[in-house]
Amino acid sequence: MVESGRGGTHQARFERDVISDQVNKRLSQLDIGDASLVFGRIDQGGTNESETFYIGRIAVWDEKQDPITVDWRAPIAEGFYRATGKHPMGLTRRRHFASRKKVLLGIEDEFFGEDIVDDSEGPVFKGRMTLAATMEQARTGRLGDIVATIQGEQDEIIRSSLSGMLIVQGGPGTGKTVVALHRAAYLLYTHRFPLEGQGVLVIGPNRVFLTYIEQVLPSLGEAGVRLAVLSDLIPRAKVRGYDIERIAAIKGRNSMKDVVRKAIQDRQRPLRKNLRIGYGLQRLNLTVEQSEEIVREGQRRYKRHNSARDFVRDQVFQKLAESSKHQSLNPEKLKNDLASTLDMRKTLEWMWPSLSAEHLIHDLFGSRALLQSAAASFFTDEDIEALYRSRSLHALEVEWTSDDVPILDEAQAQLGPRAGYKEEETIRTYGHIVVDEAQDLSPMELRMLKRRSLNGSMTLVGDIAQATGAWAHDNWDGIVDALSHKSGTRFSQLTVGYRLPQPTMDVAIRLLRDTQFGFNPPVAVREAGDEPRFVHVGIPARLPAMVVALVRAELEKLGSGNLAVIVPDTHLKTMSESLHSSGIGHGLVDAGALEDQVTLVPVSLVKGLEVDAAVVVEPTEIVDGEKNGLRALYVALTRATQRLAIVHTKPLPKPLQEER
Repeated sequence: MVESGRGGTHQARFERDVISDQVNKRLSQLDIGDASLVFGRIDQGGTNESETFYIGRIAVWDEKQDPITVDWRAPIAEGFYRATGKHPMGLTRRRHFASRKKVLLGIEDEFFGEDIVDDSEGPVFKGRMTLAATMEQARTGRLGDIVATIQGEQDEIIRSSLSGMLIVQGGPGTGKTVVALHRAAYLLYTHRFPLEGQGVLVIGPNRVFLTYIEQVLPSLGEAGVRLAVLSDLIPRAKVRGYDIERIAAIKGRNSMKDVVRKAIQDRQRPLRKNLRIGYGLQRLNLTVEQSEEIVREGQRRYKRHNSARDFVRDQVFQKLAESSKHQSLNPEKLKNDLASTLDMRKTLEWMWPSLSAEHLIHDLFGSRALLQSAAASFFTDEDIEALYRSRSLHALEVEWTSDDVPILDEAQAQLGPRAGYKEEETIRTYGHIVVDEAQDLSPMELRMLKRRSLNGSMTLVGDIAQATGAWAHDNWDGIVDALSHKSGTRFSQLTVGYRLPQPTMDVAIRLLRDTQFGFNPPVAVREAGDEPRFVHVGIPARLPAMVVALVRAELEKLGSGNLAVIVPDTHLKTMSESLHSSGIGHGLVDAGALEDQVTLVPVSLVKGLEVDAAVVVEPTEIVDGEKNGLRALYVALTRATQRLAIVHTKPLPKPLQEER
């Protein structure tokens, strides 16, 4: 008999839900807003056997299931991105449609044939008119896709295989972030099964960055990718702010995993004296030696602490039952009768407590004695003292820092889920993980990422020259070692810069002349552009007024473009007050992305962002305020696509004094 109700059979309802889900996904794909659906065309074959395909954001078919547009990720579209005069890939013509939203601005054709040979050296650019129009457009405050202007070296990275780890080194303006996002969209298209079920995770350096990139994947028809910062992966923890650099450096060390392990072992304790407990008319006994044996066996059998809790409890009652004068005493009955008594609860809590990550680390950091016991073999006394902080009333009320997050995650991994908390304390894995600004991640953060990778499939993008913070890397070796997987590692480099005019790049690369990263700065596509302006203010008190004047002058030049005032973190409040009192409306980047025409940005949050113009304030203070100060300044100077002004009261850093 088939059970059915008003909604039909169980199978019918299931099938209906599946169809509904598919329809909703297709509708979300078709809802691409103001973006143009079609941006290219390719002609293949000879005159008599030519075929024409239109390349679009998504595939569209007519009522006969013949293609109207081909999805840009389909194999047939590869020639649109990769064909050159030397290697036409079967194309006779490639057409680019230059558009702004849904308005067609122009058409650009490239022809291929035996008599058309491209012998040029260096990068080969396709769709120069479309590319130039895109680069000259005013920024919107949100990162847009580049699906219509993907270049050959970018396409090669996007279409790279799913397996293993892909590391992409790219200087400022090379499009590494947007390439990584397009790669996520490509992998979902090509490997819909199994990735749709396994999930794709994109990790960014901060929430401002996530807001900045959030529109890219939906514009490509992919809305099911999770965008997150590391703290989002532990939703129970209240995360506020960062530790100072010295403490962040300690917490990020790989040896912190050993500290966590020792802290857990310190909570796996034999009894200090024999346990005697009344049961009826007799006394049951558990000796110290027996408790030592139970603890050792629990440690030997189980890798995760909470998994052994039931074993330890059962062994305790087994030993108590064996101590009875009555041979027939059942351990299970004994457990049912005594488990809730105060003495037994205290005994089990002492020997093998049920622990959450938050309680473990809260107790650890709130006790000098516990820290000394757990960390003395790995850290100095000064390091241990730096980790200590006053206890909160309860672990759930602690406001953790971002640097605590990987330690909490490490604790969760070693503890395992508590009974009754399996769903919320089990660490989720993903079929593919994309990591932006990977060059800044600590060993502990890298461990956190690795345990979320289902099979080692990851894409890491970054720029060693832009590495800042407590764990800035000088090369990719340490990152590769931390994330190594049997499926292997591949390395790619983006060599062409699209964002920066050459004059701006020339100034920025002065900061990197003494470094030995082994990477050449990107080749700027935009050879022409305005020279960066250097403005010296002789009287420090007049600095805010000069910044205001520069902002007004730059806005007049820009028209509809956006502008960032990039300041040392210590100048944020003063500069905001000055802009406000002068009648210049502005946003704060920590409250959202670049939503206002003028945005005040602390240098600590500027990485990854892009604006039309930038006013960089007090470069020497930027350099002096951070461990990798020259790199931080390099990041600040490479955000603007059109205009750059540098205003200062103090002497410029030495590299910027040269050739001026």
